[in-house]
Amino acid sequence: MSEQQTSHVVCPHCSAVNRIPNQRLSDRPNCGKCKQPLFTGEPQNLTQTTMAKVIANSDLPVVVDFWAPWCGPCQMMGPIFSQMTVELEPYVRMAKVNTEQEQQLGAQFGIRSIPTLAIFKGGKEVARQSGVLQPAQLKAWIQANS
Repeated sequence: MSEQQTSHVVCPHCSAVNRIPNQRLSDRPNCGKCKQPLFTGEPQNLTQTTMAKVIANSDLPVVVDFWAPWCGPCQMMGPIFSQMTVELEPYVRMAKVNTEQEQQLGAQFGIRSIPTLAIFKGGKEVARQSGVLQPAQLKAWIQANS
């Protein structure tokens, strides 16, 4: 009997790493530690404390929107990014980094303009895109790189 394929998913509430069978990802799984939903339909807000853990421990592709509240294009991108979160979960983890609050993360990842989107797989950045994308463009870019 072969072992079941599983994915590691980091809880957006308590940061515990959960192992979920792939065929159960769409069954609205809850965290084994805090019992809250692993997928909320909202982008996960990442901080200096949680970013490395989420990227390093997630078997799902992690799409990060680096943004700031004062940025007009970021405000345009926000609803589009949220829409894609609803469409692409639970097979992609969508997350946001407020570069105003998390300036160290912006510097660490070399963010020169916002909004900037980055896709991480296996702990490494695999794609980057700056500027506002329309929903179809964003979905195609994520699917092509994840």
